[in-house]
Amino acid sequence: MSSEKSILLIEDDREISATIQRVLEAADYHVLSALNGIEGRRLAETQNPDVVITDMMMPRMGGFPVLEFLKALPKPPKVIMITANEGGRHKAYAEMLGVDDYLRKPFAMEALLEAVAKSLGDNKKTPDKKSNKPKRPASKQ
Repeated sequence: MSSEKSILLIEDDREISATIQRVLEAADYHVLSALNGIEGRRLAETQNPDVVITDMMMPRMGGFPVLEFLKALPKPPKVIMITANEGGRHKAYAEMLGVDDYLRKPFAMEALLEAVAKSLGDNKKTPDKKSNKPKRPASKQ
């Protein structure tokens, strides 16, 4: 198997899931997909993904019970929670449960890729924001 990192995406909206999956695969990640928390928990337990991206509000089982389950695993994956919920209490609870990043929908796909790269410690895929060099357009020759 290749050295690509695996990501489990738990998202009940099929259109959002398909879009995120395409973006992650284009960035050379192996993506597993689940449409609800129950299926996501099963995949997390059997496939040991490096990162889990989970929606907060889903039918059958939402993101918080999934997050609680993941953090109890012997080798818990990094977790990025995505949500359309604006409530600060939800974000605080997610952070208390140990979520690694929290993105509010709609978000730029670049922000998601940065969150994934940061969770994986993959500096090659994270834009260098600490550089003091001014950004200049490529010279015309």
